[in-house]
Amino acid sequence: MKRNFKNKVVVVTGGASGIGLATARRFAEAGARCVLLDMDEQNLALREKEFWAAGHEVLTAVCDVTRQSDCEAAVKSVIRQTGGIDVLFNNAGITQRSRFADTRVDVFRRVMEVNFFGALYCTKAAIDSIIDRRGMIIVNESIAGVAPLVGRTGYSASKHALHGLFASLRAEVSHLGVQVMIVCPGFIRTNLQDRALGADGRVTDRPQSFVGRQHTPQSAAEAIFQGACRKKPLLVLTFMGKLGYWVSRLAPGFYERQMIRQFADELH
Repeated sequence: MKRNFKNKVVVVTGGASGIGLATARRFAEAGARCVLLDMDEQNLALREKEFWAAGHEVLTAVCDVTRQSDCEAAVKSVIRQTGGIDVLFNNAGITQRSRFADTRVDVFRRVMEVNFFGALYCTKAAIDSIIDRRGMIIVNESIAGVAPLVGRTGYSASKHALHGLFASLRAEVSHLGVQVMIVCPGFIRTNLQDRALGADGRVTDRPQSFVGRQHTPQSAAEAIFQGACRKKPLLVLTFMGKLGYWVSRLAPGFYERQMIRQFADELH
C-alpha cells in the first residue's frame, strides 16, 4: 500500500531553500505538518509566513546541523510540540569544487560536518520517535555517492559515507516498519552550487560543470514525494542521473573515461 502523509509530521533539514523547501511544500500540499530546520533565520521567517498564507501548518527552527546540540534541541522541540516525527528528510548540504591536490584538509572536514555528521546527528536524535511511529527517513545523497566525480573529492566522500550509513541503517530498522529512502539527484539547479567551497575554503568562483540539463527543485520534490509514497529504497533522479548510475555499474572504466572528459575543466 502507498503511504499517506496527511497529518504526518515531516521534518526537513535545509528546509528554507532549494530541494528541501520544494519538498516540504509538496508534502504540505498532501496534508503533512511540516517542520523546516535551517541555519538561515531570516529565510525561515519568510517561509513560515508563506506556508501559513497558503493554509499549510508549519513549524520552523534555527538549526546548524554541524552542531549536535542544535540537532538534539530542534528534534526534542519538534517532538514536544507535535507528539513525534513521522518523516525525517536529511537534506541540508554543502558542496565543494577543487582538485584534491590543491584542497586544504579543513575543507574536507567542513563538508563532512555538514553532509555526513549533520544527517547523523539529526537521525540519531529522531530515531526512537521514528521507530515508535513506523516512520520514514529520507536522505538527499547524490550520484556522487555511488559513482566517482572528479573535482569534488570531498563532496563525493561525504555522499559515499551517507550511502554506507543509511543503507546499513535500513537493514537494521526495516523489520521495525521503518523505511529508509536514499535519493540520488542528478544535476539540480539550486543555490547550493552558488556556495560551493573552493580549495581554500572560501566560496569558489569556478563555474560549475554538469552534463545534460539542470532540473528544477520542484521536479525533484515531486519525484521524492512520489518515491516516498511508494516506499522506494533508492531513488535516482533525472535521465542523466539514471544513465550515470547504470553505466558506472555496468561499465565502470567507460564511465570514468567519459566523466573525466566531461569534467576536464575541473582538473585545471
